[in-house]
Amino acid sequence: MKQLKEFTIPFVGLKLGKHQFNFTIGQSFFDVFEYDEFNNTNVEVTLDFNKKSTMLELLFKIDGTVNVNCDLTNEPFNQYIENELLLVVNFGQEFNDDNEDLLILPHGEYEISVEQYIYEAIVLAVPSKLIHPGIEDGTLESDVFKKLEELSPQANKKIKEVDPRWNKLKELLKDK
Repeated sequence: MKQLKEFTIPFVGLKLGKHQFNFTIGQSFFDVFEYDEFNNTNVEVTLDFNKKSTMLELLFKIDGTVNVNCDLTNEPFNQYIENELLLVVNFGQEFNDDNEDLLILPHGEYEISVEQYIYEAIVLAVPSKLIHPGIEDGTLESDVFKKLEELSPQANKKIKEVDPRWNKLKELLKDK
């Protein structure tokens, strides 16, 4: 994967204290990651960057919509997402990202690339089961949904006439 320059923050030139960075994430961002679960993306990312003397604190705030396909009907719809991700960056002898909340950069580093963290925050914000809002409120007009309703077992369907021999057997259970 190629590194995206607009998501690289040179922190050496920043003063101590809080800084804010804003990113607009479109579908081309996910094309770089070769992630094809989204049809379209419109997400705003706000990065609150707090530079301290010995470490960095990064708070990613995700807010927007991703266009995905419904798991039941395969109809596309816009799924609203929001998420927050806190990342603490310390400095050490060598690069280490084993811990998901802590990143260790080697001494002498002067910039940090945040696209991987933005990608993960967005993907993790999407619910595991995607259901079109029209299914829940009954407004979805879909051939697949109509077929599902037609084939689903319903309590109010007519029960077929039961063979009278079964009724005799049921009486045996009641006699106990």
